[in-house]
Amino acid sequence: MNIQATEMSVDQAFGRVLRMQAKLHRWAVTDPGRRFDDVFNLVYDPAFLLVAWDRVRSNTGGRTAGIDGLRPKQMSPGQVSEMLAGITGGLKEGDYQPVPVRAVQIPKANGKVRQLGIPVVADRVVQASLKLLLERAVMRRSPDWRRWMMIRRTGRWTS
Repeated sequence: MNIQATEMSVDQAFGRVLRMQAKLHRWAVTDPGRRFDDVFNLVYDPAFLLVAWDRVRSNTGGRTAGIDGLRPKQMSPGQVSEMLAGITGGLKEGDYQPVPVRAVQIPKANGKVRQLGIPVVADRVVQASLKLLLERAVMRRSPDWRRWMMIRRTGRWTS
């Protein structure tokens, strides 16, 4: 079942991703020693990339450009299709290389500045796709996964 991203709606892709995440979660819980050797192909699966693209585009950072000058919210459907095809090809061939981030300094309340790196759109999509995969396959194995999820929601560690 290898449907191209352009032939599938975001809702269809989201359904496929949820089903695969449920499978990964079930495998991780029922067999704690299981090795996930063959899941890298899910990173460039059209459904995972489409859902990842949707998340990147709808994120508040979608108005911010990396060093390539592209802003996710301003990309045309043609640019998106071309980008997703490039990501798929690069990851399949093993020659995908992330691009250096755009460095920005953010002022802090205490007068100091904080460095912030803004990746290009394609790198954000790859990161989002990896996150979709790893959340279920790896995080659930950690004995502290509930604490990590709480940090994600509240910003603080719980005992």
